[in-house]
Amino acid sequence: MGLEHPYLPTTRETEKEMLAAMGLELLEDLLVNIPEKFRLRRELKIPGPHSEHEVMTRLGQLAAKNRPALDGNVFLGGGAGLHYIPATVSALGQRSEFVTAYTSYQPEVSQGMLQTLFEYQSLVAEILQMDVVNSSLYDLPTSLGEAARMAARVKKRRNRFLVPGTLNPVALRVLRTYTEPVGIRVEPISFDPKTGLMSLTDLGSRLDDTVAGVYVENPSYLGFIETQLDEIAATVHDAGALLVAGVNILSLPLLRAPGEFGADIAIAEGQFLGNTMSFGGPMLGVFACKGDRKLVYQMPGRLVGMTTTVSEPHRRGFVLTLSAREQHIRREKATSNICSNQALMAVNAAIYLATMGPDGLREVAEAILYNSNYAARQLDRVEGVTAPAIGETVWRDFAVQFDTVSVAAVHEMLLERGIHGGTPLTSQFPSLGEAMLFSVTELHTRESIDKMVSAIRDIVEGGA
Repeated sequence: MGLEHPYLPTTRETEKEMLAAMGLELLEDLLVNIPEKFRLRRELKIPGPHSEHEVMTRLGQLAAKNRPALDGNVFLGGGAGLHYIPATVSALGQRSEFVTAYTSYQPEVSQGMLQTLFEYQSLVAEILQMDVVNSSLYDLPTSLGEAARMAARVKKRRNRFLVPGTLNPVALRVLRTYTEPVGIRVEPISFDPKTGLMSLTDLGSRLDDTVAGVYVENPSYLGFIETQLDEIAATVHDAGALLVAGVNILSLPLLRAPGEFGADIAIAEGQFLGNTMSFGGPMLGVFACKGDRKLVYQMPGRLVGMTTTVSEPHRRGFVLTLSAREQHIRREKATSNICSNQALMAVNAAIYLATMGPDGLREVAEAILYNSNYAARQLDRVEGVTAPAIGETVWRDFAVQFDTVSVAAVHEMLLERGIHGGTPLTSQFPSLGEAMLFSVTELHTRESIDKMVSAIRDIVEGGA
């Protein structure tokens, strides 16, 4: 009997047998719960079958319509970052042993993957100056949500979590998705409208024995540097709460690591470490904490540990450790529901960090510092433009304020010139007025920055 479809092994006879076993006559009988108005009563408007060559040609034509980000004309801030990825990352990270890897439940056959994740944890722990790092979460916002829930578990009977008023609104929404179902209340802390710095007065007035944790970012979502880290840490700890620090790992050769200013939990976005933007994902949630047992036992996610083998006591081996915290064992009582994580992204990050080394990371951090502040200075020289609109020294991202034109007009006219400008902030931070969040990295050249500044000058001055 021939097959009815080249890729589906089910024949009409086997289809009838399956329907009969379910007591049904037609496939449509499986759809009785779907209202008629939602059912499609026509053929899908898709092309018919084509040869492989024809399909590849058509896909190539569609792909050619995209504007490549690597041309240096993309300045969107606040999200996935445009950073250089060494060739070693794809050469090693795309090996089939890594790409096809799943959770390494069987250490006997997973030593390579487990060792690589252990190396990732070790490298990140050294950079963050923290004791324990898990093998990955989904992204920065989900790491923040997990941190808030972890703080509430550690600090029992405390159900409030404080965040900076300059927090990314997307991260804030994800955070509330994580916290509201378990009764944790999220409260923003006010900030200085000129410097962006967290209000220590407002922080102090909100802290009491109901606050489980406080989140601080450096650099902030709006790009400015938080200079009060020691004061914030002391105030938070004096109130008996945990300090959660969000950082950009690429900035740490220049800025203070979370462990240096007393953070109990540290989180970061790891997409910047050798992972592509890929239209916004996948990302990599970095999560670390101090070595305090009360913290480690409440930590979310997989932990890879190093031990020795039974048969050869001097031979090291790698295993998943402290697994009793996890959902495949404790189910609803687990510290987190995360299972399959971003292990491949963590592998890429480990390769990136090992390739760059301390000197390479410092060069990247310095290049970003120089390029972003150069761009801000040049934009600030344009009449009717303020850059940075909040803060003084910035790193990578910075807000730009327009006095005489709307953000929508700037955005549209930049696109017409082949430039993707900053992310609009008008709905996120209305107090900034007509503002955009720009991002400048080590891949932006002086020529690409000058081109963007010149285009904005023409737009503001009413030129073509």
